[in-house]
Amino acid sequence: MEWTEVNIYTSAEGIELLCSKLMDIGVKGFVIKDSEDFKEFLENKNGQWDYIDDDLMGLADCETCVTVYLPGNDQGADMLMSIKSMLADMKASDSENIYGRLEAELSDICEEDWANNWKQYFKPFKVGEKLAVKPSWEEFSDDSRIILEIDPASSFGTGQHHTTRLCLEIIEKSLKEGDTILDLGCGSGILSIAGILLGAEKAVAVDIEENAAATAKENAEKNNITEEQYKTCFGNILTDEALADKIDGKYDMITANIVADVLIAMKDYFVRYLRKGGTLIISGIIEERMDEVFEAIEKVGFVQKQVSVREGWAAAEYTL
Repeated sequence: MEWTEVNIYTSAEGIELLCSKLMDIGVKGFVIKDSEDFKEFLENKNGQWDYIDDDLMGLADCETCVTVYLPGNDQGADMLMSIKSMLADMKASDSENIYGRLEAELSDICEEDWANNWKQYFKPFKVGEKLAVKPSWEEFSDDSRIILEIDPASSFGTGQHHTTRLCLEIIEKSLKEGDTILDLGCGSGILSIAGILLGAEKAVAVDIEENAAATAKENAEKNNITEEQYKTCFGNILTDEALADKIDGKYDMITANIVADVLIAMKDYFVRYLRKGGTLIISGIIEERMDEVFEAIEKVGFVQKQVSVREGWAAAEYTL
């Protein structure tokens, strides 16, 4: 698959608003280059480094830029049109030019080039007491572990990020044999696939991106999980009533490793889809927004069972 790299030029003041609007469109990940952040890093008197590469030093004078990657399909084209429209609206309302030039520059990237940029960093690793996660191109065996093979492609979820690891650890401890799982914002499908491997009977995996849903399905097949056990859907249940109805039912476990604002917006859907006494696992929450998210979840009737925090990221387990 071809990918489109979209470099959006803004200002330091415009980063937060721009990223928020990109998330509203459905963009989940960003690469941010900001000279002010890098200058602050250089001026940090407690910094522990001996050498900084010349290429990195160029960041001190770079123009602030937010980079996103869009798949070369119809969904990617729709997202690109939405981004261009959003930038036009921002520029029209920015009479004092606070947010920079708000222009997007595009370039195409081959999937092979995309893959080679990150594959070298994805190695097999153990998580929790039962699982080991590995990419398909690495050899790994451990008779004491359940091997979960995952190729995230462009989707979030290698298991290396703290939010994903925290969720996997909670799933391992809380899942019961024969459970059914609803994985909202499934990304690579790692959480729901882990659930099946740990003993769940069936799972439904949903993501706003078509490519993520396809990747999750492929990863399920890599782990010898049948189509009858594992269903995937793409779309936004907050705006697509037909999709919300399609996945309707009462699940034993819901996993949602997304972002704070989306978790808050989904709170009523968690109630709708979780059976009484079931388990809700939420993550993707920065530590500063924990209280806000937890208050919203508890307001609709959930009872907190545990919270795990690791290096600024939080995950929590709830029951209904």
